[in-house]
Amino acid sequence: MKTILSFVILFFLALGLNADNGHQLWLRSKSSVPVQVICKKSSETLAIAKQELQQAWQGEAGQTVRLELIRDKQIAGDGFRLSAEGIQATTESGILYGVYELLRRQQTGKKIGEELVNPTWEHRLLNHWDNLDGTVERGYAGLSIFWRAGNDSLAVTEEDLKLWEEYARANASIGINGSVLNNVNASPKILSAAYLSRVKAIADVLRPYGIKAYLSINFASSMVIGGLSTADPLNAEVVDWWKAKAKEIYTLIPDFGGFLVKANSEGQPGPQDFGRNHVDGANLLADALKPHGGLVMWRAFVYNPSDEDRAKQAYNEFMPFDGQFRDNVIIQVKNGPIDFQPREPFSPLFGAMKQTSVMAELQVTQEYLGHSVHLVFLAPMWEEFLHSETWQEGEGSTVARTTDGSLFEQKHTAIAGVANIGLDDNWCGHDFAQANWYAFGRQAWDSSLSSEQIADEWLKLTFNQPAPEEMDAETVLPMEWDLNFLKPVKQMMLNSHEAAVDYMMPLGLHHIFAAHHHYGPGPWWAPKGMRKDWTPPYYHQADTEGIGFDRTASGSDAVSQYHEPLKAHFSNPETCPEALLLWFHHLPWDYQMKNGRTLWDELCYRYDHGVQQVRQFQKIWDQAERYVDPEIFGRVQHKLREQSLNAVEWKDACLLYFQQFSQRAIPYDLERPLNNLDDLIEKDERTIRAYE
Repeated sequence: MKTILSFVILFFLALGLNADNGHQLWLRSKSSVPVQVICKKSSETLAIAKQELQQAWQGEAGQTVRLELIRDKQIAGDGFRLSAEGIQATTESGILYGVYELLRRQQTGKKIGEELVNPTWEHRLLNHWDNLDGTVERGYAGLSIFWRAGNDSLAVTEEDLKLWEEYARANASIGINGSVLNNVNASPKILSAAYLSRVKAIADVLRPYGIKAYLSINFASSMVIGGLSTADPLNAEVVDWWKAKAKEIYTLIPDFGGFLVKANSEGQPGPQDFGRNHVDGANLLADALKPHGGLVMWRAFVYNPSDEDRAKQAYNEFMPFDGQFRDNVIIQVKNGPIDFQPREPFSPLFGAMKQTSVMAELQVTQEYLGHSVHLVFLAPMWEEFLHSETWQEGEGSTVARTTDGSLFEQKHTAIAGVANIGLDDNWCGHDFAQANWYAFGRQAWDSSLSSEQIADEWLKLTFNQPAPEEMDAETVLPMEWDLNFLKPVKQMMLNSHEAAVDYMMPLGLHHIFAAHHHYGPGPWWAPKGMRKDWTPPYYHQADTEGIGFDRTASGSDAVSQYHEPLKAHFSNPETCPEALLLWFHHLPWDYQMKNGRTLWDELCYRYDHGVQQVRQFQKIWDQAERYVDPEIFGRVQHKLREQSLNAVEWKDACLLYFQQFSQRAIPYDLERPLNNLDDLIEKDERTIRAYE
């Protein structure tokens, strides 16, 4: 008996040693065959490219692959020419990106022909909201990979260098070429000599992978660490201080990317504190960075407590300044006019600012979409956003084209995603949240990629479909893997965003989350003294007459900020997309939907559909067990169970709360509420008290 027990213990220990903790992301080790790589030049970047080919080559054994740096005006930036025989590019980074594309196509079974591959945007960045004490604002995957607390917080260890290199490799494999290393709510200390030394160490690791380091800066840094009495952007001493600071940074980091700035927003200092405007502030920094080739990314997320619809404020704040910013300033605009909601119309600033470089800011971390608990694949949401028609220059004026330089003259083009990365073993907290990091990089490189193609790639790269030559009678066959794993799990991913919208905020409802943590429902939350635009009732406007925010000419007139025919399209509830109906309209509970249901009944059915979708996801995942590493399977299964419970809470909380106003029954063919409204409100209040 003792011998058997020892064997069992050793068996399970062996399982633990071989279990997949998710750390390898979509770059898991694969069997390879020999390949001969020829490259006439040498550098750290080219050495990485050669190594990647030799470690993961899936083509013909002994094939010769050439990596060539050439001159070619058709190759844009870090683009490349791809063929089965090798990669041609005008930059070393282009060679590296081409290698990753070649290997990706081999590993996913995609055709490799002669092809010119150019990126959609010049700069493709992750914004890390990492604080200098190691915490991460809106981070759900552990502490920061860049910063830590303690007396030795600035010392660089071998573990740091290894982790940063793994991070750089993952980003390079999907074409990300910039990282903002700290929170937009920036500490001035980031620009001190001690912290810049650590920034230099990070930048040195990122550089061979084609990634530039950027920093978020506090606009009042000249006062806080510079000892000046002001941060007025027109003050000569302030101008000189920023010029000197830029020179100091570029002496340490010659390829430093530039600054990201959150100013005069949510309590952050800015030029308006000194009677100046956004142009004055952005151009101050742009002039300091210009001699070194640096960029200023100035965030448009600016709103003030007022009676004006918050959805209108960024447009009103920035449109008067169109054409006045330096050419190395890019206005960074959140995808929607409120704040990374599960569904929003695109911000009207896209396409409206024709004489200013504008970049989209997406949120990879799931602040409003279930944190690292809910399985929500974000590529469909971003695809919807990037392909939205602005009509600014007629049909074809999509959001992507208004920012990528193809529609308007822009000296620089860029796109950013707020990162979901932390010190958790699997980087992102949820194994499927890795797909959002992957998807952001792929869509930033090529905005025309479909969500389905990206999901297909990620699943094949992450779950390692076995190659035919590795199979025997005991192994899963490729056709079986495709049919029973790839197809259903991919569909689950593609349906997951719409499911989350349904069980949280269907039909254009928005920002009805619980306070502070933005996780669960809180449509009731409106404490006395709280500014209205921080409370859910401000957005849902539910009363006995109906529900929704009137943004037509009879309401806030936010529709006027959109170009025709969108203005007319959104203004009329008959032509407004039902997915945005309550974003633009306050409608009666008995308003008739296109399917014949009343608005109240449709809300009930949408909430219920979201719940049923998540339950279906549980079934799909449980059936996929034999195709997945046991550790990954267990982690995802556990989170899907929690997501299912959360979806029921969302449905019950919102329908029971809104039912107080509608005075209508929940359709009897739908599942009855499992929770009491009072209990849900009390649970929310306990969470808020704990948070505070």
